[in-house]
Parts: sequence; structure tokens; C-alpha cells
Amino acid sequence: MVNIKKIHHVAYRCHDAKETANFYKKYLGMDLMFVFAEDKAPSTKENDPYMHIFLDAGMGNVLAFFELPNSPKMGRDENTPDWVQHIAFEVENMEAIEMVMDKVKSEGMDLIGPTDHTLFKSIYFFDPNGHRLELAVNTPIPEEKMIVLKNNANEMLEEWSKTKRPPKHNSWLHKIEFIGDNNE
Repeated sequence: MVNIKKIHHVAYRCHDAKETANFYKKYLGMDLMFVFAEDKAPSTKENDPYMHIFLDAGMGNVLAFFELPNSPKMGRDENTPDWVQHIAFEVENMEAIEMVMDKVKSEGMDLIGPTDHTLFKSIYFFDPNGHRLELAVNTPIPEEKMIVLKNNANEMLEEWSKTKRPPKHNSWLHKIEFIGDNNE
């Protein structure tokens, strides 16, 4: 079995590498670590000039982006809701979230939250490339509840794989009630 140490980096596409680096520095304090720029992709040897930037996401985590000027305009998967694909970053406290909220709102950007997920509270907004970002601060949860969540994981996944209906084992997490929901 392979022993994964950590995620080395996660890479996404961007419209403009400089604008992206500036955005992540301004709103999330991420420093530009280094860049690669080539005429050919090292792995496939395809002719496709690119700028590949690497940002310091803290604690050894790296967020990377590719700008591909000769490729068709970047889009998103229209069959997937906006809220599904996102990059989530953990911050140390609510004050950090509130600081980013103030910056984002002062720039007139759309913001959702704070949202209480019981295990953590978070906010959501988009980067200039259309990638949804989440900032999350963990909420203290009793160890016994965390054990229950872990113990429910395989059973819930198995039930979902058979029924494609949300198992209710951990429904206390979001405490969402829908008027007229008879699917209990």
C-alpha cells in the first residue's frame, strides 16, 4: 500500500496568472512561491505554452494555477451546480473569516455565509476565474460525536450506493427542515 504523506499541490486553470496571484495574495495572504513557464507540457510534450504559478497555502500546502493562452476560453462544468466544486481553506478563527468577509464585501463581490455546518462555520465567494472558495473555521465538537460520524461513514456510503437517497444517520449536522419534505 502507498503511504501518502500529504497533497503535494492542487492545480486549476486561470484566466490570467498575474491577476490570480494578486487576488490570492490580497484576499488570502498567499505568497507566490515560484513559477514554471514552458512552450511544451513536460509530461506529454504537447506544444502548448503555459504559465504555471504556485502559491503558498500555508503549512506546506500548495495551490497552483495554469494560464493557457492558446487554449479555448476557460469554462465550467454546466452540469454541476456552482456549490459543488470548490476549494476550502481552514482558517484559525471567526475573526479571520470576518476580516475576509469585510474585504470581499467592500469590493462588491458576492458572498455567502457564514454558514453553520456544525463541525465548522464557513463563507463562500468566487475568485476571478470563477472558482468557488470556502473559508472554514472548525467548531469544537465532542470526541464522542466525532467517533459516531466516523463509525457511520461506511454504512452511510453503502446505503447511498444502493438507494441514491441521503441516509439520515448524521442529519443532526445541518438541522435543515424542508416544508413538505416527506422523504424521511
